[in-house]
Amino acid sequence: MRTLRAFAVGALALVALGGLTGAAKMTGTHPAPRYDDSGRLIFPSGYRQWVFLSSGLDMSYSAKSSTSAPHMFNNVFVQRAAYQAFLRTGTWPDKTVLVLENRRGATNRSILKHGQIQTADLMGVEAHVKDAGRGGWAFYAFGDAHKPAAAISQARPCYACHTAHGAVDTTFVQFYPTLLPWARKFRTLAPAYLAKAARD
Repeated sequence: MRTLRAFAVGALALVALGGLTGAAKMTGTHPAPRYDDSGRLIFPSGYRQWVFLSSGLDMSYSAKSSTSAPHMFNNVFVQRAAYQAFLRTGTWPDKTVLVLENRRGATNRSILKHGQIQTADLMGVEAHVKDAGRGGWAFYAFGDAHKPAAAISQARPCYACHTAHGAVDTTFVQFYPTLLPWARKFRTLAPAYLAKAARD
């Protein structure tokens, strides 16, 4: 699935409103991820008020690029409390939620004649959640209706990929330019990432 591969930018966690169970508080102004009675993650309706980490365009892990696929921007957001904790420690605290928002790109809009802009066409929203009480990091993909989502199976390749290539705590901090220097400062970069970076 392209959107799961796109979590490389970041990838690719949550806050929600009312009618929820299983809530826990995180230090700061943003609460921890919340779940419904079935253990599904509630859609983080306020994620666009979180800290914006980075944006990628047409990202793919494959060496082959597709010319037929629509252009897609991948925007990554995280709770402000988790972001501030990263600045203090170089890693993510428990209850961190990273949200990946996929938006269609377009050109020839308004006065734009070259390059790409993001449109209102939302192609999907995903989350990467760190919750020790539920086994650690997990991925979630929300449909168009943004209904609660069950965790994606641990057998899916996104887990192995993030474990093998994530710069910090299985997350792609290497694509977050405001955080990578802090990971270097606190020496929290994964050995596998450092080894590959040395070869590159």
